[in-house]
Amino acid sequence: MNTHYTYFLILLLSVAGPLALSFDKKVAFYKKWKYLFIPMLIPALFYIIWDIYFVSENVWHFNEAYITGIKLINLPVEEVLFFFVVPYCCLFIYECIRCYFPNLKNKQSGNTVLQGLGLILLITGIIFYKKYYTGWTFVFTALFIAAIYIFRNFFRSFDATSFLVSYVIILIPFLIVNGFLTSIPVVIYNNNENLNVRILTIPFEDVFYGMLLVLMNITLYERNNKLNR
Repeated sequence: MNTHYTYFLILLLSVAGPLALSFDKKVAFYKKWKYLFIPMLIPALFYIIWDIYFVSENVWHFNEAYITGIKLINLPVEEVLFFFVVPYCCLFIYECIRCYFPNLKNKQSGNTVLQGLGLILLITGIIFYKKYYTGWTFVFTALFIAAIYIFRNFFRSFDATSFLVSYVIILIPFLIVNGFLTSIPVVIYNNNENLNVRILTIPFEDVFYGMLLVLMNITLYERNNKLNR
């Protein structure tokens, strides 16, 4: 097999299941496709710019043996696709949770946990501000959590409990995919820019890098969904 398609094949296998199951009669996620474009585009643009900068600063880089070589500036096209494929899969899981467990929503404990997590991330990010991956990821995630509650009217349709439960479930496939990317390795991290704490081969920061990506997509998706109901 041509190893240059490794990253692309990982993405393809990741999205195949959620895409096929989008036609499940109860969830019927395919009916929500028209609400996905803008909510997915804004976080993707943010992450693409962030990623381009981090590659330029050698926070991480990509193994040329496992990518096609097609790039947007210094970013493999597969990494660009990552910011659409992963959110699609995560939004599908989120919709399944919302559909099968409707009583999860509107629990104050969810807000308390999310706000507390935001505070911890902010403090930790400031302490480790010299480590780019740690500092930027923790602070960005904390600031976005704060924005959800500061601009509560705009994010009125967001439910913290549904998000947190969904993200715990999302973490399983997310870590599996990242496990392949970091163990092959497709992505190679500069350990001077992170805490060098690993979940097997996965940097600990990836948990919150992924959380922010999913959180941005879910809040904007819920906002767009509400406006079009």
